[in-house]
Amino acid sequence: MTTTAIPSGPWRGLIDIVFTGDWHRHNGAVPADERLATRLRGVQRRRAMAAAEEAELILELAGHRPAALDPDGPGARRPGWANEPGGEEISEFFLAELATVLNLGRGTAAVRLRRALTWSRKLPATFAALATGELDERRAQVLADVLEHTHAQLAGQVEAALLDQARDLSVARLEKRATEELLRLDAAASEERQAEAAKSADVRLYPSGIDGRSTLAADLPTDEAAECHDLLDQLARMLKADGDPRPIGALRAHVLSALIRRPADTGLPAVAAHLTITADLHALTGTSSTPGEVNGLPITAAHLRELLARVGALGLTTPEGGTLTYALTGPNGQLLATLTPTELARLAGRSCPTHTDPSSCECAVLGPPPPTDAYTPTDRQRAFVLTRDQRCRFPNCGQRVGWTDLDHVTAHACGGATDCTNLSHTQDHP
Repeated sequence: MTTTAIPSGPWRGLIDIVFTGDWHRHNGAVPADERLATRLRGVQRRRAMAAAEEAELILELAGHRPAALDPDGPGARRPGWANEPGGEEISEFFLAELATVLNLGRGTAAVRLRRALTWSRKLPATFAALATGELDERRAQVLADVLEHTHAQLAGQVEAALLDQARDLSVARLEKRATEELLRLDAAASEERQAEAAKSADVRLYPSGIDGRSTLAADLPTDEAAECHDLLDQLARMLKADGDPRPIGALRAHVLSALIRRPADTGLPAVAAHLTITADLHALTGTSSTPGEVNGLPITAAHLRELLARVGALGLTTPEGGTLTYALTGPNGQLLATLTPTELARLAGRSCPTHTDPSSCECAVLGPPPPTDAYTPTDRQRAFVLTRDQRCRFPNCGQRVGWTDLDHVTAHACGGATDCTNLSHTQDHP
């Protein structure tokens, strides 16, 4: 296999030519490992070229969605709206559209838009090297991420200093060198980057890949993160010295959980966590291994039984300072109704005026909350839709309902009913 370059022009690029058959026998067969390595390098080049093409298409589509076309009346940009850096002229609704086109989450779509804007406006040489496959996608991404928040002239200086050697540096080393070069040329850029990073800092929760466990991650200033880790480590080592047999890592995780859930002397008000627990009735009695969920995160049936026993749910009691709501689902998992333990007990004791034999009665006594003529949903509607949705209903979003709005699918002003079938949790999507 050989690689040949096409002369400059509209078709400039690289072509991989693979020779098979008798050619190898007459010209000396290429060792199998070398052929595989060459093919892998070809995959890397094609992936880089595809990434550049994707960025070009994203930019072209964004050019068809100018912010000037956004509405000025209902649905207009909210105060405090933060568009993508460098994309002020792009419609605020473009990210939702891009996420749908790419079939990705909105956050991932935002990253791809930011990188495309940075490559095209601040790092043209990097963009050109990516388009020809001379620079791999990951290293091009590192340069874009490091230089995203600086001005084009400074970004160009860093690019000029590093691009020629970027292929020979590891990804981590390239990121370090780019940051060092940026600080050398403009120390103020560090403060700007810190300020931008502080705006997007967050605490995130996602499954860890192990049944019944999840990862809680916080984006903090380095000094604060190091201080937190050191304190957790000290407290964990105290437990270890007292004879706790668990591994030190497990003890650090235990200490962190205890400090957050039972804070002391922080000056913060006492709060109670709101958990939505989804359980199969047979799993609660130990006759099924069907897993459940806590706030949308999967847990095992055994873990579920232990959790519900701890909060007293199996005894039909409400946790102190909390609420207990039952969600009744159909055979296909569709939500039929939500109700409290008191309402469940009252309905279970209700007799049917039509059937004298309760065992033969199939009359419905419960269903979704009724619609209202008002614009604002009722409390029962909110409870039902929150339990049903759990996350933003926009394709690929997945944001938890605590960060979303309860909206009318068909606008109320356009005749949309305030009914559970027309209510949905969405996060600022069009």
